[in-house]
Amino acid sequence: MRNAILSVVIAGCAIGTAAAQRDAAKVVPNEHRSLKNEIERAIGRGITFLKSQQQENGMWGEAKFPALTALPTTAILVDPRRELGDPVPEEARAGLEHLLANVRLDGGIYGKGLGSYNTSLSIMALVASEDEKYTDAILRARRFLVNQQSDYDKRGEADNPFDGGVGYGSSYSHPDLSNTYFALEALAATKSMIAESPGEPDLDWEAAISFVQSCQHNPETNEGDWVSDDPKDRGGMVYFPGKSMSEEEIAESGKVLLRSYGSMSYAGLLSFIYADLEKDDPRVAACLDWLEKNFSVEENPGMGQEGLYYYFNTMAKGLSVAEIDQITTADGKKINWRVQLAKKFFNEQAADGSWKNANGRWWEADPILVTSYAILALSRIYEGL
Repeated sequence: MRNAILSVVIAGCAIGTAAAQRDAAKVVPNEHRSLKNEIERAIGRGITFLKSQQQENGMWGEAKFPALTALPTTAILVDPRRELGDPVPEEARAGLEHLLANVRLDGGIYGKGLGSYNTSLSIMALVASEDEKYTDAILRARRFLVNQQSDYDKRGEADNPFDGGVGYGSSYSHPDLSNTYFALEALAATKSMIAESPGEPDLDWEAAISFVQSCQHNPETNEGDWVSDDPKDRGGMVYFPGKSMSEEEIAESGKVLLRSYGSMSYAGLLSFIYADLEKDDPRVAACLDWLEKNFSVEENPGMGQEGLYYYFNTMAKGLSVAEIDQITTADGKKINWRVQLAKKFFNEQAADGSWKNANGRWWEADPILVTSYAILALSRIYEGL
């Protein structure tokens, strides 16, 4: 069956209607039947691990970060082994109730800071439940996210490279591409809901596009003085305008080169698509070109092992949403990325069903977080086979 989030984001359907779109069984080619069986087993083991880690009050992780509950809750809800009409698993229901307990007066879903990050991921869990009883909470959270969009200098004008982006929503002073992508995902997944609710505010999507392109190495659309036309970077993305998490290099001219890297390039690709840009748009095409040339299931290109599972999740999501089945690498080799990535997950799964990154940057030493990323990615792969 098609998973709930995929249906909502791609088809733009309202909450409660995604299940109706899963009535036709997908015919699975024989060459993929075995792989799908392996994915089912891996997901099953991963979900068993997640359920074993849930606390009595329904949460995972730390109370001040509802996102750490939203991710495993979503992973359980999008389990492709669930059949049409199956009840929401009790563990997921408890997770959803914990998220509701964190709804603030401003509509955001967060504990201590990081309002937009926690709210975005919480919205996706509520949407994945396909339960209309969460509609009011989703709409309130959506309003909160819309209000997190930045507009510096002159109001209503794209006169600052940070205009249109979304940040953590706390003491962090400006937007970044990661939080912007999470916010755009949640807002795109719920866009159809506001069509039935006149007066609901919406994001300035053109401003959001402007921010995303301001994070891209593309001299044709980004005038930032840090932007490079080096083939190693062209089309790829950085964390925010003028800042890359990848190592810097010094060109022969003396210019500091801010390297593109994999996880943010997929975040940028997804952001463009959520904002309704087509694959033939030059910005999207340039990003896809960089991603193909730098394809890897062994590392987060430009970052090594740092943020590896975040990268895997954005890869599975980005290539699925872009409807790409094969990657053509820089040397002309055609790769079925789903098969390659699935096998990577099989090889890295621990005996207890979990996944964990030996490199702990960005919380990836936490097996609950990383296992959630892995299940979400495998569910995407499964639905595309």
